Amino acid sequence: MMSKHPDAKSDGKSGDQSPPPGSPMVERFLIPSPIPTRRTRTYSQSERARAGPLFHGRMKSFCRHQGHGFIIPNEGTDPIFVHISDIEGDVVPVEGDEVSFKRCPVPPKFEKFCAAHVTITRFKEGVPHERWDNAPLLHDHN
Repeated sequence: MMSKHPDAKSDGKSGDQSPPPGSPMVERFLIPSPIPTRRTRTYSQSERARAGPLFHGRMKSFCRHQGHGFIIPNEGTDPIFVHISDIEGDVVPVEGDEVSFKRCPVPPKFEKFCAAHVTITRFKEGVPHERWDNAPLLHDHN
C-alpha cells in the first residue's frame, strides 16, 4: 500500500498536498522504486547476492550527480543498472573502468538484475578518478 509522502506540503485551502520537488507522485501518493538498492534491500537479499557468483564487466557510464550508471557484463548480456549505494571503495567509477560485481534480482518478476557489491578491479588508464569525499568535478554531467 502506498502512503502519503512525509515531506508533502498542504496548500492550506483544499487539503491537497503537493509533492516535494523531484518526487514521483501519482494521485498524491509516492511511487516506490522497483530497484532494490543497498538502502532498500533486506539483509537476506544482500546476503543472497553476496553468496552468488562474481561477475566481471566494464563501466558503460556512471553519473555521480544522478547517482547511478550501467555496467556492460563480459558475458555479453544487456547492460546492468548500478546504484551509487552499491559502489564499494573510495573512488568514483568512470566509463571504461573494469569492475567485478554480484547480481541482485529486481522485483516484481525477478527476471532482470541490478549490480550489487561493485568493486573497481582496474582503473581506465589516462583518466582522472575522483574520490567520494572530494567535491564532484564540474564536467561530470553524463
